[in-house]
Amino acid sequence: MAFPDDGKMKGCQPKLFGTKDKKVDKRTDRASCSTAKCGSSNSKSPSSSPFRKLSEVRSIRLSHFLSHSSNATKYEHIRIFVATWNVGGKAPTAELKLDDFLPADDHSDIYVLGFQEIVPLNAGNVLVIEDNEPAARWLALINRALNRQVGTDADIFQNKPSPSLDSTSSQSTPGLDASSSNRSRTASGSVIFQKSLKSIRKSYMPSRRKQLKFCNCPVEMAKKSYKDACFRCPQAYANEMDSSEEDELDDRLNDIFGLSDDGVISAASAYRDQLKYNLISCKQMVGIFVTVWAKKELVQHIGHLRTSCVGRGIMGYLGNKGCISVSMTLYQTSFCFICSHLASGEKEGDELRRNIDVLEILRLTQFRRICRRSGPRIPERILDHDRAIWLGDLNYRISLSYEDTKKLLTENNWDALFEKDQLNIQRASGRVFKGWSEEKIYFAPTYKYSCNSDSYAGETATSKKKRRTPAWCDRILWHGDGIAQLSYFRGESKFSDHRPVCGTFIVEVEMLDGKSKRRSSNTNIRIGAEELLPTSKHNKSART
Repeated sequence: MAFPDDGKMKGCQPKLFGTKDKKVDKRTDRASCSTAKCGSSNSKSPSSSPFRKLSEVRSIRLSHFLSHSSNATKYEHIRIFVATWNVGGKAPTAELKLDDFLPADDHSDIYVLGFQEIVPLNAGNVLVIEDNEPAARWLALINRALNRQVGTDADIFQNKPSPSLDSTSSQSTPGLDASSSNRSRTASGSVIFQKSLKSIRKSYMPSRRKQLKFCNCPVEMAKKSYKDACFRCPQAYANEMDSSEEDELDDRLNDIFGLSDDGVISAASAYRDQLKYNLISCKQMVGIFVTVWAKKELVQHIGHLRTSCVGRGIMGYLGNKGCISVSMTLYQTSFCFICSHLASGEKEGDELRRNIDVLEILRLTQFRRICRRSGPRIPERILDHDRAIWLGDLNYRISLSYEDTKKLLTENNWDALFEKDQLNIQRASGRVFKGWSEEKIYFAPTYKYSCNSDSYAGETATSKKKRRTPAWCDRILWHGDGIAQLSYFRGESKFSDHRPVCGTFIVEVEMLDGKSKRRSSNTNIRIGAEELLPTSKHNKSART
């Protein structure tokens, strides 16, 4: 498929951002302001107490320190590629090429890739055990596409160097296909294979992946009072190198099943160093699966990584429908990526159920708090983020009969079809996605196609009950300033009854100037009173 050139995309011209370098207002902590006020009011007193002078010195030196905490702020532009695909419950094979999902000529800084129905939405997957094998396969295929690995198709599902995979098991089985299937038959198969997915994930993640979850606020962020002023934000945990509960369980399973191997760990580390893109986050909830990848050089600037899942399926809370949201910061800008699968159905009134799903997702999504900085807090809700992108199978249909829709399709009359698009109608009325934006659509409806065919399913359906009116179910929307969409298109893979939908964005990120320092690896450093005194040639000893 020939992908549309970014510059030629109709209606997708990016808005102009602000100047690349600009000064921001200097911020001071409330406590420092109140301390300064106290100092100034006390200075009116005729008393000459040495304690008063020391208090003045404290406030002067501290305010001087805080006033320089927000120096110059620069803005850089990064490119983000976003794609969503409902794969219809089919597991991929090694021969599947992702060229219609990840264009070979795209070289974005960040990739956000969302899937729906990576497993069949049957009772076993929804109520009993979550099947992780398809997710592991998609990770391997995405890694091959992004990092342009050269190799035979037969090798793609082989167990790549991984710090926790059983080396003897991988040698005795032909690849991921056999090893994962065998493990799933054991009594504790769900636990072991869940571990296997994590092991494969680690192969693509940066070596210091745990630090992605912690606070990476710049050292200039001040605290609520001079007693709490520090060179970094305290975290919700005492030690930033503490493992999350998930990784602790992972390591325990290594020991129990004898899966640790220093040689394999070294091989995995060397393998990761060769990757151009690192996996930042991946999460599965039944059939919904989202992955975020970033260029290696950007990884060190990513922090506050968190995920949140909201089920909106059976009984209103199971995971066959719902969303997975990923929150993170890049430099000083917060991002939220929401991958969702909303209520299905094309009967009149079904669009209202989808509206409720969106409203409940916005209401229920909550990210755990990581740091307690004095400035604007790290977002805990979707709409609190600086930039948000919503992708997925939103399932909104076209409010026309099958015959009328087919007639407009044959004429390529996208404007007339879009006027009857349920999502367009609901957004225009203010019932859903208020404040969100979507680029104009210049491609054919992405649902529903016959298997391995370019024909819509309605053309081959034997009865009206099985016939589905074509619709733009798969969509990408965004929220926030400093974001512009360059392209909006669909892929032409026949793997599923949906066509993948892709979009590229240019996003403005805020970053401190070169003089600003990132977080220190030391524990919290407090400023003592003696450190706030004016320095002299007799008092220049190093502080630790």
